[in-house]
Amino acid sequence: MSARRLVEIRSYKLKPGSGARFHDLASNQSIPLLHAVKMDVVAFGPSLLEPDTYFLIRSYESLEELKSSQEAFYGSAAWREGPREAIVALIESDATVVFWTNADAVDAMRRGR
Repeated sequence: MSARRLVEIRSYKLKPGSGARFHDLASNQSIPLLHAVKMDVVAFGPSLLEPDTYFLIRSYESLEELKSSQEAFYGSAAWREGPREAIVALIESDATVVFWTNADAVDAMRRGR
């Protein structure tokens, strides 16, 4: 049996026409910063149905790890003085779902299956 993982899925409704710019900022600035702090980014990208909707999937060992790693990241100078302002300016609204699953399911999401 595979280990349990906490999965967070964030979806972003972007301002009209900003999907390509958001993806560029995410791919080239935000996601590398998340990787630099060892956050497990499972998948991210634009919605297949709506060009101005975006998703980010991350995985954690526990709710405590989610909270502490996000507090550290979103409070960091690298984020606040880096891409934060440009990214936030493109978001109309967002929603977050957090749930438990197993590591095999996380790996399947990582592979896009």
